[in-house]
Formats: sequence, C-alpha cells, structure tokens
Amino acid sequence: MVLATVLGVTLLGTPARAAGTDWSRAVADSTIAAHPAASLGLGYTDALFLLGLHRVYQRTHEPRYLAYLEAWGAAKVKPDGSTGNPYNDLDSMLAGNVFLVLATETGDARYSLAARRIHDRLATYPRTTDGGFIHNTAFTGQLWADGAFMLDPFLARYGKAFGDTASTTESADQLVTYFTHLRHPSGLLYHAYDERRKQNWADPVTGLSPDVWCRAVGWFGAATVDVLDALPAAAPQRGALVGIVQYLARGFRKWQDPATGRWFQLTVKPTAADNWTETSCSSLYTYTLSRAVQRGYVGQEYRPVLDRGYAGVLAKVSQAADGTTAITDISVGTNVGNGRYYLDRPRATNDFHGLGAFLYLDEQVRG
Repeated sequence: MVLATVLGVTLLGTPARAAGTDWSRAVADSTIAAHPAASLGLGYTDALFLLGLHRVYQRTHEPRYLAYLEAWGAAKVKPDGSTGNPYNDLDSMLAGNVFLVLATETGDARYSLAARRIHDRLATYPRTTDGGFIHNTAFTGQLWADGAFMLDPFLARYGKAFGDTASTTESADQLVTYFTHLRHPSGLLYHAYDERRKQNWADPVTGLSPDVWCRAVGWFGAATVDVLDALPAAAPQRGALVGIVQYLARGFRKWQDPATGRWFQLTVKPTAADNWTETSCSSLYTYTLSRAVQRGYVGQEYRPVLDRGYAGVLAKVSQAADGTTAITDISVGTNVGNGRYYLDRPRATNDFHGLGAFLYLDEQVRG
C-alpha cells in the first residue's frame, strides 16, 4: 500500500506528489496548451476556468495568462458588449465575472458593457415568490444551490466596481433566501427547492430535492466567501453570511472522509454502495474553509480539516513527463435527481468543473 505525505498529512493509497511543484501553473499551462482561448465558450465551466486562470495571473504576473483571457474576450464580446447570449439562466451569468476582470485589466469599454447587460437582464428575470432568482427561466419556482455561485459573486463585484449598493445588497439577500430554503439537518444543503412542488424530485410537502449533492454545496460555500470579500464591512447582512460559512464549515468537518481527506458525491451518505469521493467539490469545500480561516470567519481548529482536504485533492492531480496534467474523479455536469442519479454520474478527467475549482483552491492556499 502506498503512503503519501502532503502538508504533513499521511494518506493511504495515493501516489506520491512531486515536491515543490507549482500545481496551479502546471494545470494552467497544460490546459491552455490543449484548449486555444477562442475554443472556449461562454458557459459556466469555461468561465470558471478563466476565473481560476486570472487568479494564477494575479500571483505570477505571467503575461501569457492575461493574453489568454484577452484572446477569449476579443473572440466572444462585440464592441457594444453583446455576446449573443440572452441570459435566460443563472449558469450563463458566471461569465459576467470574467467581463469585470477584463474591464479592469484592459480598460476596454466592451467588457463593462457586457457586464452591464447581465446586470440589466436581472430587472426582468423571474424570481420565486419570496424574491430568489430562479435557476433557469424555464424552471419556474426552482432554486438550485449551484445558482448562488453563478450569480451572487458577480452581483457583489459589480456593485463594488460601479458603486451600485443595491447590487451588493441583492447578492447577500439572495444567499440568505437560498440558505433559508436549502438548509439540511446534516449541516449542509439540499441541492434544490421547487416552491410549486411540481418536479418529480420535489418532496410534496417541503418542495426539497431528496439528497445532498456535493458540488452544489461547494458552489454555495465558495459563493458565500466570495460575496463576503466584496461586501462592505458595515453591511447588515455580514453577520448572516458569516453564520452561513460557520454552519457549512461544521458540516464540512463532520462529513470529511478520514481516509482520503476528500468528500463523497453523496456527502452525508458516505457508506452508500458505489459512493465515491469527488474532486471538484473537495476543492470547493477546501477553498471555502481556507478563505474562512484566513478571514477569521472560523477558528484555527479548522486548519487540520482544510490541510487534509488540500492533500486529498492533490492526490488526484498528476503530471506526465511532457508536462501534461490530469485531475481525476470529477463529476460531469449534473442536474437535480435522486441518490442513484448522482452516484451514476460519469467520473471525468480534466473536466472544466474540476480544473477551475482546483485553480481556485490552489491559488487560495498559496496566497
């Protein structure tokens, strides 16, 4: 049996890690070599990778990373800020964060205009009866935990960039609304809620989906710490959001797999047959914990949890002799379903969900 030690944490059955490897840079270089900038689209997984890449650029100041972002923007955004996207779902709005990055880095007005188009779309975007933005205009009354990450950090950053207090306030209010509905007694979150109780996955009494799916909770945790970074220090919602982070941190600690340091696809059913530890959610959980410890939202007692999480994620990252990297056991894109549905999702290598989430984590830990 192989013993690997990372950050002083010994894990069983994992390959040895190359000492001193800059994994963010390695993954970024391997990915951009395989995917020319113009080949990426406007979808949320591509936007996630681009945002992770920008974090690598902020640390390394390597011009090629910014050039990649600029090449993508030039290929996707017209001078008037249009992209051809009607923004009829929250997933499509994650790209707004990349527009804000490019607006700052380049000064090109097209990117501010593109961000404004998403902001202005929300004026007519449908909500639940208590004000939550629904996941997709075709999904009347549905809130998915995923959607918090797709929209709320953008709203907070947009508000901060343009002095739009209403947008910043809205970002925090959305998180509170979602959390109120999705809170799970395990210490984590249900994947989704249908206020009409019409979906076949919705409980007829509560409207909630039947299971805790790992990446949905990871999206929500990452969204909350990112919104807190943009929220004014005196904002009245800060206490509520810090409370959400603390709630999730306790859940992450409770449900972490002691053998691997990662978290399971069905997070609160670790002994379920065919359950498996998933890499993108493990990255997002550890990212959230690291930011929470760094900012003082939780205490140092969580550092062993995040250290084990980081070691567990690194155990799924490898590099070939030619520099090509591989991140394994990433769940592909996933809708709402029952436990069997989540367990049967294909386990991909280098899926962009995992690439972007890993860059978020690795840059946070290195920072």
